[in-house]
Amino acid sequence: MTSTLPAATTPKVPAQRSRAPKFVPSPPRILRFRSSRSDLLLCGALLVAILVVQGWNIADYPTLSDDEGTYLSQAWAVQEGKGLAHYTYWYDHPPLGWIQIALLTWIPAHFSPSSMTVGSMRAAMLVVSAVSTVLVYVLARRLSLPRWAAGLAMVLFGLSPLSVVLQREIFLDNIAVMWTLLAFCLAASPSRHLWHHFGAGIAAAAAVLTKETMLVILPALLVTMWRHGHRDTRKFALTGAITACTLLGLSYPLFALLKGELFPGAGHVSLWDGITYQMSRPGSGFVLDPGSGSYGVLQSWLYYDRVLPLGGLAGALLLLVTWRWSVTARALAGPALTVAILALVALRPSGYLPAMYVIQALPFLALVLAGGTASVAHAVLRRWRGGAEKPYVTGARYVVAALLAAVAGAYVVPHWYDGDRTALTADANAPYRAASAWLKTEVKDPEDTRVLVDDALWLDLVHDGYRPGLGVIWFYKADLDPAVTKTMPRGWRDLDYVVASPTVRRDAVDLPHVKAAMEHSEPVATFGTGADRIEIRRIQTVGGSR
Repeated sequence: MTSTLPAATTPKVPAQRSRAPKFVPSPPRILRFRSSRSDLLLCGALLVAILVVQGWNIADYPTLSDDEGTYLSQAWAVQEGKGLAHYTYWYDHPPLGWIQIALLTWIPAHFSPSSMTVGSMRAAMLVVSAVSTVLVYVLARRLSLPRWAAGLAMVLFGLSPLSVVLQREIFLDNIAVMWTLLAFCLAASPSRHLWHHFGAGIAAAAAVLTKETMLVILPALLVTMWRHGHRDTRKFALTGAITACTLLGLSYPLFALLKGELFPGAGHVSLWDGITYQMSRPGSGFVLDPGSGSYGVLQSWLYYDRVLPLGGLAGALLLLVTWRWSVTARALAGPALTVAILALVALRPSGYLPAMYVIQALPFLALVLAGGTASVAHAVLRRWRGGAEKPYVTGARYVVAALLAAVAGAYVVPHWYDGDRTALTADANAPYRAASAWLKTEVKDPEDTRVLVDDALWLDLVHDGYRPGLGVIWFYKADLDPAVTKTMPRGWRDLDYVVASPTVRRDAVDLPHVKAAMEHSEPVATFGTGADRIEIRRIQTVGGSR
């Protein structure tokens, strides 16, 4: 009996060993991505093309924005050790965003201080754009999109004229999107390490502390984290991510508390006042009302590109409707939910819709549009169940897919070509450069001259010798900052010039000092024409003397 037992069991051992390799799971997708030559080549080639398009003519188009100048001026103040802003910091946004801009621009500003201007420092945003674009590709692959669909998402995100224009600009939203994409990539990690989910919570907190409006899409991040978490550790990982995000996020109110600026009081700004202002600022109307400001913002987005916003919304709707039946829809539940949340926030009847709001949605619109395209392509090309197909049937489906792709390309390529060609060739900032040159050469004593400007020109004049805060004044602060108004006991009479850019003319109606300066001045130089012109106006006192 002892001799027959090995004889009966011995043949089974080699057989089990020979079958074992068939059941070994494949390596996680991210590990294959690191070593996949095809993924690296595709991602690298697309990244180069995207950076060339986004970087070409970056200083000249689009028109310089006052918000860009504000964030860069605040970054300059951080670099110079002048605090968190070039004027009194009043908790309009958390400071982490422009602290990152200060780090991005520190090296070029150190070697060439005069290059710390909006036009030249837009190049720093290419770093942010490059990281975000690669993260879109990685996230698409981690969400099980095929290689071609991940490349499509990358192209949609990086080469849409809407993306090219907005990602060039020095906006906090672009940096916050980078952190948000990193959080989604960590949440969807196939390795399922606990530290990945903790890292996702930290990255989410960094996104919110960069631009607080990213808070609304955190539920979509949690959905992604829940779907990709390991069943045994899912609740623990989710708790750790939420804890990490919350603790890091609380550093902002803690900062205000330690400075004695958490609540309103005499003689100081407060976080509470900042929140109250953001919550009570006048709305821009319903986005679908043709007479509202929000409708104008929507039309400005669609002017640059209709494919990504409308196609992305359609893709999100398709994925959410087919969630129960489609593997692709379940994989892209997080991005689709992100698009839905951002769309609902934009549809608030009395909400405020800023022009840069769509930046937060761009990568997720690209992902769901690419995912919806992959889902439709799979439906067209999948094999019939129950046996092999006839060759001509399979060939016909490929022909149909190719025709659909050709029709889509015939519509998209001409529109994108026109939009991107404008971004690569137009010069929208010649009036700003001319105004800056005039103030540098025609004003004989800049150290003793006081000028109201928008922040797009503020740093230019600082480099040209005007005293920051006293000589060159961000026009809002002439009415809204007590530290500035007390240096103007005679109001507009203490000023010499006002540079009437489109932003200054638009907002002067709500600013008494600025409005009076405009009314008691006359143009001495005008650059550009129409609504985009920039006028340099000399202040006139009674009798015609300054």
